[in-house]
Amino acid sequence: MSTHPPVQSWTLRPALPEDVEPIAELRAVVMRPDLERLGRYDEQRVRQRFRDAYEPGQTEIVLIGDAFAGCVALRPADDGWWLESFLLAPEVQGRGVGTGVLTALLARADAAGTPVRLQVLQGSPARGLYERHGFRREHEDAVDVYMVREARG
Repeated sequence: MSTHPPVQSWTLRPALPEDVEPIAELRAVVMRPDLERLGRYDEQRVRQRFRDAYEPGQTEIVLIGDAFAGCVALRPADDGWWLESFLLAPEVQGRGVGTGVLTALLARADAAGTPVRLQVLQGSPARGLYERHGFRREHEDAVDVYMVREARG
């Protein structure tokens, strides 16, 4: 459990093309422990994989005040929406921001009647957050767990 006080307010803004490098850097920091544990951390590849897939139109920036604190993407697909690149700066993790952002995104999906899918690295503590919000395991491989949450309401 975190001993930090909860963050009182966060906002989302549309991502811009110039957000790519701050997000790629945050991805490298946030994913490093899990990727190292799985023997898959590569200093350049962790950033380049994000750069290659970055779509600003499907990504939102998480702000605490005016400061960059993370990002999240909802990508439409044939089988629902895919929650991707949900990254929060280490200093705001465990302070309610992830729960707030995820709750807001799932409300959008529920309003649209759309299931949400994601993949999370094996052993990642983020899996608990997803399970608390109704995601269940669909399948998994040696690296990822694939999860789904059906639309509600």
